[in-house]
Amino acid sequence: MALGARLELRQGQGLVITPQLQQAIKLLQLSNLELEAYVEGELERNPLLARDETDHEPDREAAPRESDDFSTDQIPDGGAEPHMDITHDQASPGEVATGDSEAQHAGGAIDWSKAGSGGGGFEDGDDFEGRLTKEKTLGEHLHDQLSVARLSPAELAVATVLIDSVDEGGYLRCDLVETAERLGCGLPMAESVLNTLQGFEPTGVFARDVRECLMLQLQELDRCDPAMMALLDNLELLAKRDMPALRKVCGVDDEDLRDMVAELRALTPRPGAAFGGEPSQPVAPDVTVREGQAGLWHVELNTDTLPRLLVDQRYHARVSGAARTDQEKVFVADCMASANWLVKSLDQRAKTILKVASEIVRQQDGFLAYGVEHLRPLNLKTVADAIGMHESTVSRVTSNKYMATPRGMFELKFFFTSSIASSSGGEAHSAESVRHKIKQLIDAERTDSDVHSDDAIVDILKETGVDIARRTVAKYREAMRIPSSVERRRMLKETA
Repeated sequence: MALGARLELRQGQGLVITPQLQQAIKLLQLSNLELEAYVEGELERNPLLARDETDHEPDREAAPRESDDFSTDQIPDGGAEPHMDITHDQASPGEVATGDSEAQHAGGAIDWSKAGSGGGGFEDGDDFEGRLTKEKTLGEHLHDQLSVARLSPAELAVATVLIDSVDEGGYLRCDLVETAERLGCGLPMAESVLNTLQGFEPTGVFARDVRECLMLQLQELDRCDPAMMALLDNLELLAKRDMPALRKVCGVDDEDLRDMVAELRALTPRPGAAFGGEPSQPVAPDVTVREGQAGLWHVELNTDTLPRLLVDQRYHARVSGAARTDQEKVFVADCMASANWLVKSLDQRAKTILKVASEIVRQQDGFLAYGVEHLRPLNLKTVADAIGMHESTVSRVTSNKYMATPRGMFELKFFFTSSIASSSGGEAHSAESVRHKIKQLIDAERTDSDVHSDDAIVDILKETGVDIARRTVAKYREAMRIPSSVERRRMLKETA
């Protein structure tokens, strides 16, 4: 067979992400602190960019605003759809700040859907090796355990708030009564969730003081006898080294007291200190939600976190006129294009955040009005379809972005609760209810012939209207520490 060279023409489709779009995607997923640092770097690099120092105090009567108003009617059980009244200003903050129409021609509106379905991959300039070697923080470790905890959607919401209230040492730094009231759940639910969280690793986490932290660790060691509890109740005497008083209140002799003190010293007063993580920084909300008149929810951007930039047209005219060589002209042109695109990207970022946050408020208005019991099942696809964007865009927007509401400040991801689709096209099932059905099926097994495989459970659930994958059944079963069908069948044979 002879080998030879030949020319061929082929037509195909491919996705090309321009450097400008990569920059816009990167800006979208930055937190407000990261964005401020990025903008500072651009101000130093690009001589045509300048910070807008003019007073932007809004005139409530005349000033344009970036906000959405939502009218929430009384929601009966079952949830009537809220009426929504949306008002968007046509000019974005950056376009107003530039004072020049050229910014509008820096690339047109940014189409986020061109980003594809990636989750911020190599093209975004991520430090992949750094992410692989990054030490897990205490919060990440606790959220990992929360993902397999058997909690209802409302309890998961409470647990998320409590995890966010844990400091670097592992202590809970919020008032449980105030938190329960703010979230609209009863104190018994908050206490039940806290009791579950105090069973997480590392032992002693979620304690509210040193005594409770040590007690949780002693309970795991089965060492909470009356004498040890008396010692925990009198830690101030131990700090003063008042051993005679300690012997008296504990009812033990010198040797027993020494052993008890040695046990306490072997415990960890700061269980969270073993985890990595940077010092926590104060969080500023990207979006604020406030209740208006007639049941309106008013959603607006926090302008304090939005960088105000403008393109210095006068300086551009001066330096472009003074440019002589091709290299100088190219440099000035590149700076102008980069400045205009950055301003446009910042404007589009602000509008996109507002758009996503407004849809979240529309979907979760029941939570804002009535508390965590009214959180609806919500996923990225629902929001993305409603606002005409890609799921990856919504994912980027909801990362490290915070919303201040009358019930507290929450990361946008907080409002996304899991659900299982209905096979009949009806209302979705909560993940907790599906787990409960799986456990009921397995608890009903009496003989080895009654044992259901994961595939059989999938078929049974689909007959009841639950559309679920086999791997999801296996994940829920393992999270409930239920053995596989093979092991259950063997166990039933042994007990028969």
